[in-house]
Amino acid sequence: MPSDQWHLTDDLDDFHLRAGGFLRSRPVLHNTPLTTLEKWRNQPGAYAPGTVLFGRLEGDAGTEGVFYRPPSNRLTLTPLAAGHADALAGRLLALGHTLAGVTADRDTAAAFAGAWARRTGAAPAVRVRMQLYRLGALTPPDPHPEGRGRLVGQDDHEHLMRWCREFAADVGEEVTIDAATWAGTRFAEKRYTFWETPDGTPVSMAGVNPMVARMVRLDPVYTPAGLRGRGYGAAVTAEASRAALAAGATEVVLYTNAANPTSNALYRRLGYERVADWAVYYFA
Repeated sequence: MPSDQWHLTDDLDDFHLRAGGFLRSRPVLHNTPLTTLEKWRNQPGAYAPGTVLFGRLEGDAGTEGVFYRPPSNRLTLTPLAAGHADALAGRLLALGHTLAGVTADRDTAAAFAGAWARRTGAAPAVRVRMQLYRLGALTPPDPHPEGRGRLVGQDDHEHLMRWCREFAADVGEEVTIDAATWAGTRFAEKRYTFWETPDGTPVSMAGVNPMVARMVRLDPVYTPAGLRGRGYGAAVTAEASRAALAAGATEVVLYTNAANPTSNALYRRLGYERVADWAVYYFA
């Protein structure tokens, strides 16, 4: 596949103008690029001009795929045929770009990681395998724990940061979360819901990204270890999902760790349906 079908730029606005319609055409599969671009375009300090490389694959019918590579040097790709992934690896190397990894649907990630390894001798390793779910018909948890959901307010900020730190540690995410760094983390742009017991004690939380193309993504969903197994995670997920639908979302999505059968089964009971498998590769 000719590599010159890939058009590269470091201009966020130009990329959004040319690729935005393509991304909005499949908001479930494109949920991560959509929410990332939304953050970079609208959250002060989230994006430094010239620090991200963007690319779009153009064919006879228009844009067929996109990528972006932020300062972490970890590439994010929309679904691609193996030939297009191979051509992109060649194009990036010819231009002298380096990569630390790739995130995409399972087949695209594997194709690109293999192409990069063949050209560079790098040893790709899967960091995590995930599953992408979309909400079908929301089904309230049964049994339903006592309590209620409520939006997190400014008075909850210290509590919220602590739980985000604990969540990041649980999933192996290296990030510093405190009052000084909060605005620059991926957690800052979300709206959060706490599930609290009848006496007002928060016991679980769910975050929701800003709506884009009538799609929202739940992330993170977290219950402290000592409170798990009581239905709180299911309750807060159902409440955040219900609120997203009430706010006008037509697609509600989330990612799960493929190695966690408990959470995957929970989301299916709530009405979430698996759409695709995802993978994150690191290049040694």
